[in-house]
Amino acid sequence: MQAFLKGSQSVKAQKPSSSSSAGEKKQKAVPWVEKYRPKCVDEVAFQEEVVAVLKKSLEGADLPNLLFYGPPGTGKTSTILAAARELYGPELYRQRVLELNASDERGIQVIREKVKSFAQLTAAGARPDGKPCPPFKIIILDEADSMTGAAQAALRRTMEKESRTTRFCLICNYVSRIIEPLTSRCSKFRFKPLANHIQQERLLQICGKENLKYTTEGIEALVKVSEGDLRKAITYLQSAARLNTEQEITEQIIIEIAGICCRGTFEKLELAVKDMIDQGYAATNVLNQLHDVIIDEKLSDKQKSVITEKMAVSLQRRRKPAVCSVCLIGI
Repeated sequence: MQAFLKGSQSVKAQKPSSSSSAGEKKQKAVPWVEKYRPKCVDEVAFQEEVVAVLKKSLEGADLPNLLFYGPPGTGKTSTILAAARELYGPELYRQRVLELNASDERGIQVIREKVKSFAQLTAAGARPDGKPCPPFKIIILDEADSMTGAAQAALRRTMEKESRTTRFCLICNYVSRIIEPLTSRCSKFRFKPLANHIQQERLLQICGKENLKYTTEGIEALVKVSEGDLRKAITYLQSAARLNTEQEITEQIIIEIAGICCRGTFEKLELAVKDMIDQGYAATNVLNQLHDVIIDEKLSDKQKSVITEKMAVSLQRRRKPAVCSVCLIGI
């Protein structure tokens, strides 16, 4: 009997180790976009104006209503999340911050229920570390340009009534889709597309921490393909690392993962159209790449304008129910 009990105890003792190993596996499965997201405002790259304003706000424990807009992957969501963590600390973060993706929850009912009920709660409690804690909460509405007009109008009144206890941060790609009464109540900050050298620095940091083998051409291809979107570049880097565990990350691997066209002369484009369509290349991607090549070519302004006009007509055809090959051949 004692031997049986000892055996059961040893089995129980082994269970935590298996659970801990499972926990390690879960940590390894985190996407690199989340794993390397900035933890503080100082880690945000290439957005000096926004970082400077947020630093002063954090020092005074005061924050206006914010409106962040700009291309995707430039650090809008990461910046406000990092600022909220610095304001409240890890203990009060979940109590004081409400994050909603407005593209999924964009109706007026969400504004009336979730946002309004959270905004009416009183902000009580102090930080355990003794640092000053602001007397307000933060509501983050990501992709706010997808909200309906009625929901934006309802949010306007909530921002006015709960201004003592709540601050709002609206995040969008297109500021023109936000109604004027909301934009006038917020401090607007435009996030610029990240410069090439900034992206290269971040990608090289990740490669060093993950012990990846890479070539210089591969990193340059990542930067070119991402077009200022660091999130896209990190996602492509992780995909390349997972698909080619023992190989170097080369330019050819990045081109295959991104699904862009290989280099070639324009004269061969018409002959290769059918092959490209069969391989699944999208006409929109081809037009975007061709546009970049034309801008860099040593052509006169008149020649560039004629070519881009043809491309605009072809792109307009692409938006209508037309065949991709017809659009490409029409160039």
